[in-house]
Amino acid sequence: MSAQFFSKLSQNYIELLKDDEYYDITIEVGEDPNVKIFRAHMNILCYRSQYLRRILASNKKKNDNVLTHIKLPNISPEIFQIILEYIYGGILSLNKHDTSDFLKILAAADNLHLQELINYLQKFLIENKSEWIVQNFGFTQQISSTSNNLLDLQNFCTKLMAQSPEKILLSFNFTLLSEKSLISLIKRGDLQMKEVEVWEHVLKWGLAKNPTLIPDPKTWSDDDFKKMENTLEHCLPLVRFYSLSTKEFSQKVRPYQKLLNRQLYEDLVDSFMDPDSIPNENILLPRNIKIEKIIDSKIVTNLSIVKIISRQIDKMDIRNNFAYLKESYKFKLLLRGSRDGFTPKIFHELCDDKPNTVTFIKIKGIEEVIGGYNPITWKSSVDRGETIDSFIFSFKNNDIKDSIISNVQDKKHAVVYGPSFGPQFGHDIFIYSSNESTDYTTLYCSKNYYEKKIRDTEEYLSIEDYEVFQMLK
Repeated sequence: MSAQFFSKLSQNYIELLKDDEYYDITIEVGEDPNVKIFRAHMNILCYRSQYLRRILASNKKKNDNVLTHIKLPNISPEIFQIILEYIYGGILSLNKHDTSDFLKILAAADNLHLQELINYLQKFLIENKSEWIVQNFGFTQQISSTSNNLLDLQNFCTKLMAQSPEKILLSFNFTLLSEKSLISLIKRGDLQMKEVEVWEHVLKWGLAKNPTLIPDPKTWSDDDFKKMENTLEHCLPLVRFYSLSTKEFSQKVRPYQKLLNRQLYEDLVDSFMDPDSIPNENILLPRNIKIEKIIDSKIVTNLSIVKIISRQIDKMDIRNNFAYLKESYKFKLLLRGSRDGFTPKIFHELCDDKPNTVTFIKIKGIEEVIGGYNPITWKSSVDRGETIDSFIFSFKNNDIKDSIISNVQDKKHAVVYGPSFGPQFGHDIFIYSSNESTDYTTLYCSKNYYEKKIRDTEEYLSIEDYEVFQMLK
């Protein structure tokens, strides 16, 4: 058994590093204008770094009293100072540096073949700085991909890309991603992002690769478009343009039409203007967005119901040849009865003055959901809302098999307002309380102002739960 006195030894070697008398080598670190000359000791450097041993072996000191001098232009002076403290004293302060510094230290340690430090930093970053890595994925991957010696960090990045690809695209510096990495992300069918966001990120990445281009395509010459097209050559075929809405296509894609293959652009225009045209067999299907990314509902758990509501809002007949290619709306929860309460007052406080809402009402005691879409706003004042775009519906067993959708016929009675009413559609879905501050006392369905009834009977119903969502594109 032996006693160990590493703390004092480390302290003495750090003091040696600061010594101005017994050094026998100078190291020029960095590039203009950030350059610094360090004084060091060849024996220590040789035994701590195999890389420096090889460099010094090829720069052996001659017997002419001239100090050995080497250059390390690829490391900044600030980072090399940290490396030297590790080489001499075996210390690395974890509290004094930003996470980005640790990555730079890791890159420098890799260059100098400091395997102990490489292993430690990879483990430290993965176990303690995973959220930072996600947020700064482009920078992290840029560093880790430079060497086969950083496999732990590379594997962590690969796993992140597989598990949370959308987080990578939304990271601060995703434009640092390599083309190969970007392609591996946007080709995924399970990428949890709206297609217009994917397109915007592809454009942003392309602009970062062409910094001389002004972001506004109206200013681009034909040569500019050609340059951008070449940059995005392998990315453009992976964008699912057919999933975009008409508005998204018009505002976000049309200004960049010169980037697209001419036939593709004409086919896209046809799909929006002529829904009876025949889709190409090679069109990529919409991404498989998880239902929880679209709607936070305790009532609706079937994505098919969400899609039918979305298509109905867009007045897209199921016979439309391109209907299956379109994305669903995102449903923003405004009210949930079991969470917020079942009074008209709560309904009006949370839902008034918000357009484009969908209501789902779960009937107590049976597996049935009724509801409706209101494109205009709800109000507390006694009045009627006029619109030709509202509809009501019913679904049984959380399935679309026996669904009924009924469009408004009398637009002047599409929705009914009042302080004691809930989300009332004409008198076809009647939801009422005798007092605005007490729970609903009346709910029934009948046929009055909509084209068909959504229930066979007009019996009074009880509410198990209800939810109101605002529709967002």
